[in-house]
Amino acid sequence: MTSRVVNRAAGTNGSDFKHRERVAPHYQMSASLKSEVRKLNLVHLLIWLLVAAQVTVSHFNLVSHDTVSMPYQWEYPYLLSLLPLLCSSLSLPKNNISYLVISMISAGLFSVAPLIYGGMEMFPVAQQLYRHGKAYRFIFGFSAVTVMYLIMVVAVQVHAWQLYYMKKLLDSWFNTTQEKKKK
Repeated sequence: MTSRVVNRAAGTNGSDFKHRERVAPHYQMSASLKSEVRKLNLVHLLIWLLVAAQVTVSHFNLVSHDTVSMPYQWEYPYLLSLLPLLCSSLSLPKNNISYLVISMISAGLFSVAPLIYGGMEMFPVAQQLYRHGKAYRFIFGFSAVTVMYLIMVVAVQVHAWQLYYMKKLLDSWFNTTQEKKKK
């Protein structure tokens, strides 16, 4: 049975903890940024699965085109946005700067660029819908352009936050690498 009396070294009052090692701030930041990037990668994967499901269902005629319409042209290059997702996922475990840079560049090319193109591609259809109330494409009874714009709004936010956190993570890793080289 242990006693409740703490055996303390003579001459100390318990406030001598400041000498102990602490985790460096850039390692703490790296861990928290990795966590955020992982969460955003998960949301990106969910958005990608929605777009892939719509493309797959419409091309293989699994349901009628009245239920799920044909995909817009921007959805095909957006399917390549799986590449930056994989690169960022591969970069996180071992702090691989190269994969993170490839992920950031390819995110702009395969994620953000198709979304910008899609916004321009669907704009005339959205104008027609809101001016005249006519929709010709539907996804489960809802206007396809409305559904896809909602997905695009979420996707733009996710990709913007991904790029922001990956840039901060890259800075954190790069500073760590430079500090090691100086020693």
